[in-house]
Amino acid sequence: MATLPNPLPKLAADPSGHTLGLELPAGRLIDAGGTSHALEAVGENDGPSREPLLWHAGGPAAPGGWAALEPARRTSGLLPLVIDVGGAQGAPEDWELMPGEVSYPGDHDAEDVLAEFWDEYAAEELGADEDYPGRQAVVEVFGERPTYDEKVAPFGPAWPGLAPATEQETDPDTRAAEIADSLTDSGSWLKEPRLALVPARRSADVPAAIGWSGPLNHEGDVARLCAVLRSWEDRFGIRVVALTFDRLVLSVAAPPRTRDEAEAVAAEHFAFCPDNITQGHHETLRAYAEHEVLGRRVWSFWWD
Repeated sequence: MATLPNPLPKLAADPSGHTLGLELPAGRLIDAGGTSHALEAVGENDGPSREPLLWHAGGPAAPGGWAALEPARRTSGLLPLVIDVGGAQGAPEDWELMPGEVSYPGDHDAEDVLAEFWDEYAAEELGADEDYPGRQAVVEVFGERPTYDEKVAPFGPAWPGLAPATEQETDPDTRAAEIADSLTDSGSWLKEPRLALVPARRSADVPAAIGWSGPLNHEGDVARLCAVLRSWEDRFGIRVVALTFDRLVLSVAAPPRTRDEAEAVAAEHFAFCPDNITQGHHETLRAYAEHEVLGRRVWSFWWD
């Protein structure tokens, strides 16, 4: 993967980040081998022996923290992120980060990626045997599930194409700070949110920059999904705000405002992360569009 120079190694000798124009709290560097290095009082030779992937604060995140890290984007190419170190799968050093398995997001076309996912899902569903063994038992427990046509309506087996861009409500980075603050207050669903910094060219590239493996059961090269995130940056003003072991949270500066716009975007979400619908609260694309896309300033994706 093509990368910019990584400023994170400088934090081994300068934990506060003064040389990068920052004022960081005590924190840790996570290297490419999944090793965590505390930076409270280490010397230059005590830092990670392998390339560090991210820095994260040692203490809980609080509202306002994202904005305090914003200068890092301008002065050193480090992008802010919220991570969860208290989930069932542990902290980032336990997440099976695999930067060596990742290509470069710019080498992939967003529409090609989404169309491939859409076509694969359609082929699987249309080829499924309605009378598979045990079907009646499943129906008795869970009831009838939506058919493929019902699930993807108003679309069909053919990829419907990319949704049109929508007008931005606000500056994308301002929206990202708002959403980050909402994720770090006391009512957040995150267990132990921490502020982090990742060296990346743009926000959409953050998962690829650290070799995040959250979508591994859906796509082995997260850079292909980052190509889609780049397209969403351009069309909807998204920013990657938070990552957990298997969840991706985006802020949205230009959410769809009509039902048709929302359904077109929901089709992209369906291809990007089928589990959002097939294993979520909304069993059809139309319902998902209404409740999770229309006017929503946060998009969240989870892969089984």
